[in-house]
Amino acid sequence: MRKIITSFLYKTPLHLLFWGVVWLFFYLFFSSGSNNPQFLFWFTTILSAISIIASYVFNYKLIPNYLITKKYWLFLLYTIYTVIFTLFGVLITVVFGFVFFFNLEFKTMPALTKSSSVILVCVFFIIALTSGFKILKYNYKSVEEKKNLENKFLQTQLQLKEQELKFLKMQIHPHFLFNTLNTLYGFALKKSEEAPEMILKLSNLLDYILYQVDKPSVLLKNEIQHIDDYISLEKMRFQESLQVNFNKTLFDNTTQTPPMLLLPFVENAFKHGTQINGILNIDINLKTTEDYLFFNIKNTSKKNKESAKGIGLENIKKRLEMLYNNQSELSISSEENLFIVNLKIPLKDG
Repeated sequence: MRKIITSFLYKTPLHLLFWGVVWLFFYLFFSSGSNNPQFLFWFTTILSAISIIASYVFNYKLIPNYLITKKYWLFLLYTIYTVIFTLFGVLITVVFGFVFFFNLEFKTMPALTKSSSVILVCVFFIIALTSGFKILKYNYKSVEEKKNLENKFLQTQLQLKEQELKFLKMQIHPHFLFNTLNTLYGFALKKSEEAPEMILKLSNLLDYILYQVDKPSVLLKNEIQHIDDYISLEKMRFQESLQVNFNKTLFDNTTQTPPMLLLPFVENAFKHGTQINGILNIDINLKTTEDYLFFNIKNTSKKNKESAKGIGLENIKKRLEMLYNNQSELSISSEENLFIVNLKIPLKDG
């Protein structure tokens, strides 16, 4: 209610000013050839009243209720009614001057005030001017509302994207921890002397998973360090039955990458890898250039189809799509006794 009152108080002076200018225009225009100020006053006032009524009918009824809502036939019908009203009003105005101010002597009337066509042009010009302004104002408002809706839609999409990405990370954490704790459990059963070192490395990994993974990006060298820790944990478990080669070539130590993006590939290789001739072979190659990161991992496996279904890989595919759209390249393939993953992503420099 307060907003309506404020709008009314703001608009009323502007409307009064505009119609005052219209009244003055009519008065000066039709004063040509006339020496009767009283007649001009009433003639101009009546024309202004007709213009006001017709303009407000268009601006506050016909345009918003019929033209904007695309009810074109009703708009045309009521426009015809309004035009008829205007024609009738102009005719009555001419007759009013003819009867009350010129004593039924038509020839004595000023040329402009007895020309219905000139009067109609002036009135319809005012109606067209106000209606055109109303339509332009509506179009501007519609564009602004459309932009606001688009911004809200994009903001909602971004929030959903962030929530989905967070959910995907949460899915990775239990999966990764489950496999790592199984390794530690095996050492505890054996009462191995390497268990304390294993717990220390696991604590570093937990710190990375619980606290660093919520960041949008981390240093690539930190991701590599945690991959090394994970490999060390697995080496303790597999002992002589594991052969891992991890080659790294970094273009820049300040390179950044999303957290937990590469580690699940390594985890998947251990989880689904199969020993061939008593050895599980895993080859990891990581290389960065100025613009891209290249990651390749191969592991011996006899269960290629099962390897490709790991929840970690599915989550990574979704994360890559959300993070890089079509700018990343991920290929997963299998050869005889070999499972291969190739990844290419654009770099995020620090």
